[in-house]
Amino acid sequence: MYKLIEKTIDLGGGREITIETGKLAKQADGSVVVKMGRTMLLATVVSAKEAREDVDFMPLSVEYKEKYASFGRYPGGFLKREARPSDYEILVSRLVDRALRPLFPDDYHAETFVNVQLISADKDIMPDALAGLAASAALSVSDIPFHGPISEVRVARVDGHYIVNPTFEELERADIDIMVAATIDNVMMVEGEMDEVSEQEMLQAIKFAHEAIKMQCIAQNELAEELKIVKREYSHETSDEALSERIHKDLYDQVYEIAKTQKAKHERSEAFNKAEEEYVEKLQEELSEEEEVNTMLVARYFHDVQKKAVRNLILDEGMRLDGRKTNEIRPIWCEVDYLPATHGSAIFTRGETQSLTTVTLGTKLDEKVVDQVLVQGTEKFVLHYNFPPFSTGDARPYRGVGRREIGHGNLAFRALKGMIPNGEENPYAIRVVSDILESNGSSSMATVCAGTLALMDAGVKMKKPVSGIAMGLITDKESGKFAVLSDILGDEDHLGDMDFKVTGTVDGITACQMDIKIEGLSYEIMNQALDQAKEGRMHILGEMLKTIPEPRAEYKPHTPRIVQITIPKDMIGAVIGPGGKVIQDIQEKTGTTITITQEGDTGIVDIFAEDKAAIDEALRMVNGITEVPEVGKVYQGKIKSIVDFGAFVEILPGKEGLLHISEIEWRRVEKVSEVLKEGEEIEVKVIELDKRNGKLKLSRKALLPRPERPDKKKDSEGQQGREEKK
Repeated sequence: MYKLIEKTIDLGGGREITIETGKLAKQADGSVVVKMGRTMLLATVVSAKEAREDVDFMPLSVEYKEKYASFGRYPGGFLKREARPSDYEILVSRLVDRALRPLFPDDYHAETFVNVQLISADKDIMPDALAGLAASAALSVSDIPFHGPISEVRVARVDGHYIVNPTFEELERADIDIMVAATIDNVMMVEGEMDEVSEQEMLQAIKFAHEAIKMQCIAQNELAEELKIVKREYSHETSDEALSERIHKDLYDQVYEIAKTQKAKHERSEAFNKAEEEYVEKLQEELSEEEEVNTMLVARYFHDVQKKAVRNLILDEGMRLDGRKTNEIRPIWCEVDYLPATHGSAIFTRGETQSLTTVTLGTKLDEKVVDQVLVQGTEKFVLHYNFPPFSTGDARPYRGVGRREIGHGNLAFRALKGMIPNGEENPYAIRVVSDILESNGSSSMATVCAGTLALMDAGVKMKKPVSGIAMGLITDKESGKFAVLSDILGDEDHLGDMDFKVTGTVDGITACQMDIKIEGLSYEIMNQALDQAKEGRMHILGEMLKTIPEPRAEYKPHTPRIVQITIPKDMIGAVIGPGGKVIQDIQEKTGTTITITQEGDTGIVDIFAEDKAAIDEALRMVNGITEVPEVGKVYQGKIKSIVDFGAFVEILPGKEGLLHISEIEWRRVEKVSEVLKEGEEIEVKVIELDKRNGKLKLSRKALLPRPERPDKKKDSEGQQGREEKK
């Protein structure tokens, strides 16, 4: 019924990855199942036989989906089924897409769909590290043209040792966590976070990853050879070499001069567009009325001329589109506390890129809930990135958050999260929101810088400030020339060969993201890019610290306050009360918000309010519940009820003791109600605690002056009279 073919990859330490094909999804152009332990990923790929006429790019779609059934779980929500992709699934999809996309032929324009599904999950194995391998293997066993194979691996450094595809537990102890994608020969993509490591340490991790990737690529090639795969023939582009040569001859010098004018982004774009439009009009004049210029071809060849002119300007004259040197950073200006009603705010502007960022401080109830197939919990720190169309001058509606926003926001989140204080230093849930108001390259890095400034403006005691920079690369294979560009423009990203974003503190790198658009990037160039990035980061950080050198000593006056205390684990139930009655009563009476979480043998109580007096009152009530009465200690109590033999007095919330009639006063009290009233507050002393049943005996008279005995008074008077006679 089927012919199964398998290849096994040895990761060492008894760990293996198996690639199998020929059993599932055989009607797809290519399908594989990648297995590691009990984790299984099904990857399929289908590509249309022909390209649409109006398409001159690679319409690739990559989807990664996790099935809750793979781990024996029900999805959340009312419908109890998988719905829209989670942020995590989108991020994994982007990782795979960015590695695959550059390796399709430039002239291949058929719609191509890559789907990777988690169909079985192991709690110790991270499936995202296998998704790139699965997608590439599916392409390798198909007839779809592809300059692969590639693979992706995660590398973590734990206790000084590098590990390929670590477990969840190992990753928690790692100071380097990066995903690397590569072919046998070249690194294509890097993304990850680090605990302030050096540039050389990061390069070592990339090299270590590449060695593991080579074995996985070899296994894919062997699989394709065994299947005798023949790639399909296609013709998706019409070409006109004569037109290409003519456009280059007619327009290269004009385009080169436009590139040299150092115009602003929109003025430069308009100049390029005008040159193209005028040339199309010129060509149209040469044709008869029945003929029309192939504007798609003209646009393609004009783009080639533009790309060559801009690259040559940089390589030959060391001049960039805005006149900067290759290692020069655009002008920077910053401002904090721009929005008076927020808990923290900042503007960071670098050249024509601008971020307006806010910080909001919340309670435990505001933490982000994480409900993935293999990961559940909460996130205390979140960062959201918004990229409205007006930031680039586009006249179109803003339809909400897309994959780009999620990816850029995640990079900035990873850059900053290691510098957010934990525990008592930061009792708040923190939300950072970056709204990009202008964009001309490096908006995610502007988010990192603006996020740092806004956090410090809010009074969050960051461990260290973080800055970020995007590096670019221009290369020429024929001459061997190359130029590494600091703080790239949007056009330099689009027309260049690399987009390498690096963030960090004064002491090391905290996050990175690198996409390579060419085959063959030496470690020498990568090393130069990292060194140049460090120089740029330090300059940017210096400019930021001129605006606010350290976190504010105090939170803003309108920032709600949080007080955090710890209580014994066995007292959590007493504070909450049956059905939450006690804690709800405290919140209602004081106007506070109270959350309790258990960590080990203690309970963490957060009391949140805008009024200090309210926090103090709630704190008193919680402490009263958790406090254990002590013999000999004096308490301010409230009389709850009066009986014939005494009164019951509440000395702590929920804790009452008996004030016997004999302990009310030194004199003999005939009727309790003659001395005490219900609801009256009195001071009492604990004189006995029955450890068997917890009953308390109280005394009021122990706190009153003891009257002198009558016989003692007479003796005193007689002695005084005798002394007077003498």
